[in-house]
Amino acid sequence: MSKLKNPVLMATIGGAQGLRGEVRAKSYSEDPVALGEYGHLHSLDGRSFEVLEIREAKTVVVVRFRGVNDRNAAEALNGLDLYVERENLPDDDLDEDEFFYADLEGLEAVDGEGKSYGTVTGVFDFGAGDLLELKGPGKRPVLIPFTEWSVLEIDLEAGTMLVDPLAAGLIDDPNDKPESPFSAKSDPKGK
Repeated sequence: MSKLKNPVLMATIGGAQGLRGEVRAKSYSEDPVALGEYGHLHSLDGRSFEVLEIREAKTVVVVRFRGVNDRNAAEALNGLDLYVERENLPDDDLDEDEFFYADLEGLEAVDGEGKSYGTVTGVFDFGAGDLLELKGPGKRPVLIPFTEWSVLEIDLEAGTMLVDPLAAGLIDDPNDKPESPFSAKSDPKGK
């Protein structure tokens, strides 16, 4: 197998399940058991994996791969990330406001005046919603919320996304004036 051109992470293999070579895996697809519907899965070191059987089990899926026939072979796969080529993922299943993370990486974030705030270098979800990491030349990476208020439009063909820099937290609100520590509002007695 040659190196994947545009890999999309689909699953991470966990521990072995039973004695027949099955593994537990964390599936990142919307339908966890659809993991085998995208063709062979690949590791970044060039190995290819064909899904023979797959079933759900609580928070993971249990998978049996061709050629993995015993517990020792299954245990050797622990921690391995599995990918598919981006072109194997169906675009017609996506709603207008849905995107694959892989499609967002590399987009240039610009405001309405054309000012660039960097390029999307990562997409993260720490539990409170998706965040986009932007990195510009000579700048530290920044995280912005991936919401309809901060990201106004995405143009995959042009390789850009229109952002509201104020809503995204990229600039300070010019109407916000810092309060003086000596202002009347800071008087503890309310006078």
